[in-house]
Amino acid sequence: MTRDAHTSRIDLYAAIRRDAKAGLSKRALQRAHGVGYRTVAAALESAWPKEPKPPPKRGSRLDRFREVIDGWLRDDLDAPRKQRHTAKRIFDRLLDKHDAAGLVSYGMVREYVAVRRREIRIEAGREPANTFIPQEHLPGREAEVDFGEVAIRLRGELVTCTLFSLRLSYSGKAVHRISASAGQEAFFEGHAHALLVLGGVPIGQIRYDNLKAAVASVIGFSRQRVEADRWTAFRSHYGIEAFYCQPGIQGAHEKGGVEGQIGWFRRNHLVPVPEVDSLAELNTMVDAWDEADDARRIGSRARTVGEHFATEQPLLAPLPTEAFATGRWFTPRVDRYAQVTVRMNKYSVPARMVGRQARVLLNASDLIVFDGKTEIACHERLMTKGATRVDLDHYLEVLLRKPGALPGATALEQARASGRFTLVHDAWWAAACNAHGDSDGTRALIEVLMLHRHLPHEHVVAGLATALRAGALTADAVALEARKHDDTEDGVADDTTAGQSTTHPGAEVGETPAVRSLTERRLRAHIQADTRPLPSLDKYDQLLPSRRHTPNEGAAP
Repeated sequence: MTRDAHTSRIDLYAAIRRDAKAGLSKRALQRAHGVGYRTVAAALESAWPKEPKPPPKRGSRLDRFREVIDGWLRDDLDAPRKQRHTAKRIFDRLLDKHDAAGLVSYGMVREYVAVRRREIRIEAGREPANTFIPQEHLPGREAEVDFGEVAIRLRGELVTCTLFSLRLSYSGKAVHRISASAGQEAFFEGHAHALLVLGGVPIGQIRYDNLKAAVASVIGFSRQRVEADRWTAFRSHYGIEAFYCQPGIQGAHEKGGVEGQIGWFRRNHLVPVPEVDSLAELNTMVDAWDEADDARRIGSRARTVGEHFATEQPLLAPLPTEAFATGRWFTPRVDRYAQVTVRMNKYSVPARMVGRQARVLLNASDLIVFDGKTEIACHERLMTKGATRVDLDHYLEVLLRKPGALPGATALEQARASGRFTLVHDAWWAAACNAHGDSDGTRALIEVLMLHRHLPHEHVVAGLATALRAGALTADAVALEARKHDDTEDGVADDTTAGQSTTHPGAEVGETPAVRSLTERRLRAHIQADTRPLPSLDKYDQLLPSRRHTPNEGAAP
């Protein structure tokens, strides 16, 4: 019976009962409402219509073979796993031994076996029933951790990164971190960041998948695991008690909170795909999103995530006083291309390190190279295997001796792609080569590139543009103009030359040259007028022997 039919039947019963109270007989009620005596009797008995009985279930041509099929499926309980009945094999046996041709189809057998096989395994205790038990999470005791994949546009390129999530089970407070990989470095860094944000460690268990960053191997079908050495040390440092879920899809429900949290975060904060210049910029946005999520309510809860977390946070165990080194150290040797190989990727170092051994700290999203205790290079971590990342600055001393290698250098192409080598650099380089020749012009450009080591990038570019307009195609001229921009931004005003006209040979009176002398600029802008008297050497002259009393005067040499 449909909902509308049920509603109209309720109205009919109400009308019959109303007319019966008015004194109409049962026969009059039948005539007035056009119904039979059974309907009138049912309406007078109850104001709520009874549900009609469902029609009897139609039989199936498969019914006569059900007991046979069930017997074969029960026999499979003790048969080897690879020698059990399939739906196709059951259908073939029915045709061969039970004359089922024309009575049943393969589709009928397949549908019946798909349902009945699992029911028989559950009845025999070989498989648990798919029933979920409600759980009560106490504040400050439990948390869940998982990784998920996210896509972002990094400097215009679509790349796949890893999203780390740690979620407290009671409050639903979650902390996220995006990194270039899902390695052990990202696993540790995500924990360290999340625990720092939460201000403590759950005193109970944290649930995990069998991640390679934590688990070296799974022992049989038990809960026992052989953990990675560094993970054991990390857990001991923070006092974390780990609980490992069942392998595969069977264990996903054991940490369903964080599984759903990653999907919710991805849909609500990473759609549309964010466009950033670095992972550090993206993680700053992620921290702001996590803080804003404290104001939301999960499901039908009466209180927000932040209100629940305020109750939970004081119950967390305190953090250790010292931080754990989340990065991993390597000691590769620098090859003849001034590169080190780490995790099947190559990164450049200063050319002076060729043939020597470097110390490399690999973090979740970057890589730092040390010569002893001195940092000599820092690269953003590559996200694909077999890739190379080089810095043009590392090869400048070599390029001064080999200027012909610059036009086709990989470092130059990567500098162009990253925006460090701009169109202004190219224009000034072309003008310098036309004026001084290819070799000398390229060397002048390399000297300009060295200015980036101690001057801001935008100031050097501004100095190049000014020098190009003035036709000053030397590195000294670019350095002067770059420092002028640097001084202007730092608030240093050139008061000694403001409003004055400096003349030079060939310039008209009142004309200010586009590029001044560096010595003149320093003298005028930074050195105050010296009003002290000139030094005298009279006292020192008294120490000199008098020419009147020279004892050897006139003697032969």
